[in-house]
Amino acid sequence: MTETLTQIRSLLANAEAFAAQKDWPRAIECYESVLKLRPGDANVLVQLSYVHSLFGHYRVARDYALRAAAAKPGSPQVVGELIARLRTFNEADALHECIARLPPLDQVAIPLLLAFAAQLSYLNEQERALAFLDEAKRADPRFPATLMARGQVLTYLGRFDEAEADLQGVLARAPEIAQSYWLVSRLRKQKPESNHVDAIRRQLARPGRNADEIALLANALHKELDDLGDLQGAWQALEQSCRAKRSRLNYRAEDSRILVDKLIGLPLPPRAPSFQAVDEKRVPVFIIGMHRSGTTLLEQLLDGHSEMRNAADHHCRGVIDATIAERARGMDFGAVGAGYMKGMEWRLGGERFFTDKLPSNFLNAGFICRALPQARILHMVRDPVETCFSNLRELFSDANPYSYDQLELADFYRQYQRLMAHWHEAYPGRILDVDYAALTREPEAVMRRVAAFCGLEYQAGMLELQQRSRGVATASAVQVRDKVIAREQPKWLPYEDKLRPLIEGLGL
Repeated sequence: MTETLTQIRSLLANAEAFAAQKDWPRAIECYESVLKLRPGDANVLVQLSYVHSLFGHYRVARDYALRAAAAKPGSPQVVGELIARLRTFNEADALHECIARLPPLDQVAIPLLLAFAAQLSYLNEQERALAFLDEAKRADPRFPATLMARGQVLTYLGRFDEAEADLQGVLARAPEIAQSYWLVSRLRKQKPESNHVDAIRRQLARPGRNADEIALLANALHKELDDLGDLQGAWQALEQSCRAKRSRLNYRAEDSRILVDKLIGLPLPPRAPSFQAVDEKRVPVFIIGMHRSGTTLLEQLLDGHSEMRNAADHHCRGVIDATIAERARGMDFGAVGAGYMKGMEWRLGGERFFTDKLPSNFLNAGFICRALPQARILHMVRDPVETCFSNLRELFSDANPYSYDQLELADFYRQYQRLMAHWHEAYPGRILDVDYAALTREPEAVMRRVAAFCGLEYQAGMLELQQRSRGVATASAVQVRDKVIAREQPKWLPYEDKLRPLIEGLGL
């Protein structure tokens, strides 16, 4: 027994060392050897899932995650890692089974409460996430990590005063946490008598700040100085934020061009699929476009229809790459569509129509047309400079690495335009362009056209944004709680001189 334990410890140590060196085959070999000695070990199964993901083996990684879930681990650390894996693969049923196995929440440790809340929030189950965070706050009312997570979820739910109170608690208890300034800066328009500018500048001056912290703080400073009308200071802060964020991202504009080339070069079916009522029970409505083009606004307006459910609003680090585009040549699109519909069922009620809003799915529009002949695709179109400036001043996760440099952003936008023109030509009638400016000026007329395209009767309640209660886990979480407003002057106009590289890069 002692000899076996020693062997297992040695194999685990070697596996971790190989993984640190990105030697995935040897790391996998070591973990597999441990699994032979300890069959069904949930921790080893989770680690194998991670390593296979890093090695590019998506399906194998998913299978290991499901095997780990079936092992019903009791270790809080393993459970915390496992639920992150399950959410990665959108295995919500298995994740919910992990929740069902939990003891009463007042017996769950705070770190695990926060871990479950994070995954539920990623699935846009904000009310369920809040229940975990409420318990964590009850157990320790001043714990900064709880207050920050709770502030973020409350923001998604539109409960802005409560969110600000929690985030102010973080600033008071742990003023060094950069993300709290970024979150609180977005909750309202800052005023001369009430803002965080001086505090943010003090934090930026702290020695030892890493690039992510500088990006968050400088972006928060940009937002607050912009609110206060200090455009020069706001621009300098935005440049600092973008430089910091770009410094830690591995992005090549050439890769985006190659991806679009591959997608355009894929062979089309003999006859491009038109609308088909393949599944009368469910009709997905995909909302796509560039980030910050108004997709969340359109989704919220559709949410006002009695037959509509918003089911899959979520973010991810990327929807496709050149490898997937190449492998798509032999894809069984019917199976893909059936698998997608099956995976959506847990989210849905009795509604026939549901929206799936992931802007970057514009890369997948052709695959959606082939896999889901009954799907409607709404493509949000906004002025190029407005869209790109809004991307430039937004901090994403690592999903949009092109958005922190004016020339890279302009180049990506041109690739997006090129691909959307191809999809329209390849699948005529399957995609409806929805103009953001028209939507804000004439919301009823535009929404009547959108409803007709989707196969819905127009309902006046679609325009009543203030009545929405569902969570909005996007960068537009604050803005879309208000009525539809048409701006007299675009946000980028005061910065026109600074944005000359972007404007010229767009060919305008």
